[in-house]
Amino acid sequence: MSSATLPTGAATRLVVYRKRRNVELLMVLLACLIGLGGWLLTEINLYGHAPTSWMRVSLLWIGMSVLCHLVVRWRAPYADPLILPCVVALNGLGLAMIHRIDQIPDPIRHDATLQFVWTGLGMALFAAVIVFVRDPRRLQRFPYLLFIAGVALLLLPLMPGIGVETMGANIWIRIGPMSFQPSEVAKILLALAFAAYLVEKREVLALSGFRLGPIQFPRLRDLGPIALMWVACMLVLVFQNDLGTALLFFGLFVIMLYVATERPGWPIVGALLMVIGGIGAYLFTGHVKVRVSSWLHPFENYEQNLQVISGQFGMAWGGLTGRGWGLGRPGLTPLAKSDFISAAIGEEVGLFGLVAVVMLYAFIVARGLRMSLASHDPYLKLLACGLSFTFALQVFAIIGGVTRLLPLTGLTTPFMSQGGSSMIANWTIIGAMMVISHHARRPVETAISLDEPTATDLRADETQLLTARPATRGATTRATTRGATTGGVTA
Repeated sequence: MSSATLPTGAATRLVVYRKRRNVELLMVLLACLIGLGGWLLTEINLYGHAPTSWMRVSLLWIGMSVLCHLVVRWRAPYADPLILPCVVALNGLGLAMIHRIDQIPDPIRHDATLQFVWTGLGMALFAAVIVFVRDPRRLQRFPYLLFIAGVALLLLPLMPGIGVETMGANIWIRIGPMSFQPSEVAKILLALAFAAYLVEKREVLALSGFRLGPIQFPRLRDLGPIALMWVACMLVLVFQNDLGTALLFFGLFVIMLYVATERPGWPIVGALLMVIGGIGAYLFTGHVKVRVSSWLHPFENYEQNLQVISGQFGMAWGGLTGRGWGLGRPGLTPLAKSDFISAAIGEEVGLFGLVAVVMLYAFIVARGLRMSLASHDPYLKLLACGLSFTFALQVFAIIGGVTRLLPLTGLTTPFMSQGGSSMIANWTIIGAMMVISHHARRPVETAISLDEPTATDLRADETQLLTARPATRGATTRATTRGATTGGVTA
């Protein structure tokens, strides 16, 4: 509220949040050194000297990261200062590990170079989102269009002619020489659609139905959205053989539904539907049976479960502190650059290093939830929560599968796994989170009247004690608060 629109007699206060951009810059530089350190240690341990291009590569990586920081400083100066350094550290570690695995086969591969290119494109989209998406609330007007587009992308690999089956899963599309995983873009569109729909319908969905013990369950007439999402995820699970994507999207919808309505009956219904779908998929599809078997009894079929067994042996060999960059053998695990990059991290930097990686993801999720709490707009609040839980669910599913806490799902490890689709989509999500954070933390002029407290005046949160006087001509009814007078209202 500007001073020109303040009510008469009101005082103004500017709620100032510290920008912390210099702190972000220092942390970004430190995060760059973490990834560069892994790359240089790999080269030194394998070949006894640093690569001749170390200066050029270092300056390029630091320059790209600092440019992202400058864009944030320019267009979103009040954004959260911790998210970008965590992402840069994870991205650098992923590049270093892919480069390390490239050195194992003969001839040496150069997948890390391609991944570096994808990282640059992801950073460019990150900057574009911050520069051009000034008000994400405009997308709130198109919930159904975003939902249809997201589901269409999710099911696009089933279309004949462009769908490609890889490792038994139909999750890729190929157009000419280019291949793409549309579910990575679908998770952004569906998060936007879920947030817009639930903000609009949360009062209806929060209505209670029947009670079972202390739990109020939703009405049967309100189960349509969750049933529709369940059917879409079952189609993905059955026809695309993609357990991870089905769990991610259905779990995301149920969590956002619970956050929007605050009704525990919704996650209970979602869990029951998930159990029913899982049992049905286990009984009628061979893909889920293989995943469950490799989870519970991996050593009964060495050839079928080679990936899981190799990952377990690698992490066990790494122990607590790891073999060291370039001193392990992570390339013996199939798909170590994509699905099992967390196992490669655990082998070379140990359990302590893997826990540190998980903590970086935890920081991103925690800061995202914090910006959700700080946001004043219901749509941005729910969107920040959904995007944060996207990372939480994805990391929990893939690292849980690698460590055999859960059945293996085949999802990517954000910012670390090899793959351009995931890299671009996740950097785009981070850009959206930075914009939301800027909206939540930027200064807001608030009106503070000595006679009428506003929503931001903490005095209004005190318990009010009302004292009524006999009504006479010119008398007033006075409302007082403990320790402060909030004002009078004419009787």
